[in-house]
Amino acid sequence: MADPRAFISFDFDNNGTEKILFGGQAKNSRTPFAIQDWSSKSSLPQAQWEVLIKDKINKCNMLIVLVGKSMATATGVVKEIKMAKDQNVPIFGVYVGGADTSSALPEGLQRNRTIAWDWEKIASAIDQVMTEGKNKQ
Repeated sequence: MADPRAFISFDFDNNGTEKILFGGQAKNSRTPFAIQDWSSKSSLPQAQWEVLIKDKINKCNMLIVLVGKSMATATGVVKEIKMAKDQNVPIFGVYVGGADTSSALPEGLQRNRTIAWDWEKIASAIDQVMTEGKNKQ
């Protein structure tokens, strides 16, 4: 069976570096999942962006939200979380860029489903989401 696919949601304006590091570390970890870099590569009209991203999220087994300190201003992340929920795609968050349990979370992401950037915890979260939502057999 192929590794589960993860859509990575992040604050484009503030956490691009963390997204790159997360993806690079994921390739070298023992955590069994594949990150699909399906971020929009260009600026698109809102309606076109929404159709494109919704389709990409639907092709994944989970949505991982990289939660940075400025997450409250990331409206695209909130939309991606809603798209995932609407399609029954499980979601969890990972604190990045100095964010922690006192940092604001984007609407729709639960605090008890947001964890530290620790690959053992991430592996456990992936195992958990693979038994939820559209991943159930």
